[in-house]
Amino acid sequence: MKVPFVDLKRQYNLIKEEIESKVKEVLESGQYILGKEVESFEKEFAKYCKVRYAVGVASGTDALVISLKALGIRPSDEVITVPNTFIATVDAIVRNCAKPVFVDIDPETYNIDVTKIKEKITENTKAIIPVHLYGQPADMDPIRDIAEENNLFVIEDACQSHGAEYKGKKTGSLGDVACFSFYPTKNLGAYGDGGIIVTNNEELAEKIRMIRNYGQSKKYHHDFIGHNSRLDEIQAAILRVKLKYLDEWNQKRRRNAKKYNEFLEELEDIKTPIEKNFAKHVYHLYVIKCKNRDGLKEYLESKGILTGLHYPVPIHFQKAYTWLGYAENSFPVAEKTAREILSLPMFPELTEEEIAYVCDKIKEYYKSYKW
Repeated sequence: MKVPFVDLKRQYNLIKEEIESKVKEVLESGQYILGKEVESFEKEFAKYCKVRYAVGVASGTDALVISLKALGIRPSDEVITVPNTFIATVDAIVRNCAKPVFVDIDPETYNIDVTKIKEKITENTKAIIPVHLYGQPADMDPIRDIAEENNLFVIEDACQSHGAEYKGKKTGSLGDVACFSFYPTKNLGAYGDGGIIVTNNEELAEKIRMIRNYGQSKKYHHDFIGHNSRLDEIQAAILRVKLKYLDEWNQKRRRNAKKYNEFLEELEDIKTPIEKNFAKHVYHLYVIKCKNRDGLKEYLESKGILTGLHYPVPIHFQKAYTWLGYAENSFPVAEKTAREILSLPMFPELTEEEIAYVCDKIKEYYKSYKW
């Protein structure tokens, strides 16, 4: 048996007629940029997140960059985040000429360790970016309390958490602003790049709209230097179709995670994901901690099972960020975790037979491996 890490074709085939009909409708309309599909999707996604405003942009990265710009983040400012995220989180800070400041992570959830945030706050700190990693929300109440006490902005990096919940509230509704990616493999993915920014702040939403479109207040009137970062009509139309299925697909991801947990619960050599009691995890990724991670990964691939590493090199060890000056063991939990984690196949259409096969091969590996 061959088990893909993700199979986007399976999902496409289930909704093919709806997708092709909407794409055809857009092509025949002759309106391809900032038309009715984008406007409608923005309203629908805002309603889904239970916020007032949503602004479509070209990618999740742009969502982060533009959000920080709209909040007034400037040179000499510091923004707190984690070192075990996708590099776009940190790139967005640096692209606003600010300094990323890292906080180590919780060993169970891999999200920011809220007990270590206060010690990193200085007079230059302006914002915190908690990352809802792998589909599980960060512990937002203490983060918001710290932010309020220190007059800091909270920007949710929700690029992996479409539909996840914290104490019954959707991610996207928990900070001053939140950023989502619609990269094709996301729980809600486009058929290309795309992103969106959500907020309850009307003034901020309007500024974001201007920034994404060259800083225009009206056509050819530019109030400040902006970006060209617009979610296009075709992707918005596709996302409108797919949004209707998001809760169903997330429930299937949760079902698949439960199956993995059941099949793997007796294995001492791995640790399955933990869902905190405050969270509804949507399993963008199903990530285990394991002994001899690289050996297991190689063995599974030899058996036709594709896996992933999210993420093998913490940001402070990346060549692009050596200038920050962090040494080894600066963030021991994040560094240890990066050596042990392995992402198993996870997507809504994954079958129980495939999950059982993956788990059988994991058990087979640890039964035969000589420590």
